Amino acid sequence: MQEKRLSDRVADDILTMITIEKRFSPGDQLPNENDLSQELKISRTTLREAIRILAAHGVLEIRRGKGTFVRQEAELNGMKALNPLLSAKMDAKDLFEIRLIFEPEAAFLATLRATDREIERIVSLGKLIEQKIEIGEDRTEVEQAFHNAIAKATHNEFINQLMPIIYQAIGKGVILSQEKEAAVRDTIRDHRMITDFMTMRNPHGAQSAMRIHILRAMAELEIN
Repeated sequence: MQEKRLSDRVADDILTMITIEKRFSPGDQLPNENDLSQELKISRTTLREAIRILAAHGVLEIRRGKGTFVRQEAELNGMKALNPLLSAKMDAKDLFEIRLIFEPEAAFLATLRATDREIERIVSLGKLIEQKIEIGEDRTEVEQAFHNAIAKATHNEFINQLMPIIYQAIGKGVILSQEKEAAVRDTIRDHRMITDFMTMRNPHGAQSAMRIHILRAMAELEIN
């Protein structure tokens, strides 16, 4: 059972490489089994199971004798390809509680450690989220990228390993907020507050702003 859970997490990591980090595009071949398993620090058995999971959901295609490829016709919009799998693992309350434990501390460390360029990218992604909201476009991927940029700015490798779980929570939050206008408005305000504190290099302010952001979202989306 533990091996299955690890395979699911690795599948999330590979999906993140495709949808968020944009390391692989439709039609691209994944690195060979030895290289990818070493990069992810897992066994080849676990990697094969993760690849089978993604193949079953139409994300990857295994070509015998040639390798593993991102499907040309794959529906790679955020985490949609694995939503049935991910929804079965955790509910929204559990996911948001993980965010509450993890993200305020990540904001604190990122404010202390981020380069000026990393801060600029976080601010830029915050503005892009606002644009998406204003024109009524799905903002899931940009929201994920915003929080991922904060996590990466901590310069802590293990914090980045938790991001697939955060992506799940963000995806659920966007879906739940579609009928909650106040939640959408507060997302804009909270993101501005977080980025303002980060720009001022105020780690305690950024930490508190992130905590307020998540608690407010839980209250408005009735996640309890």
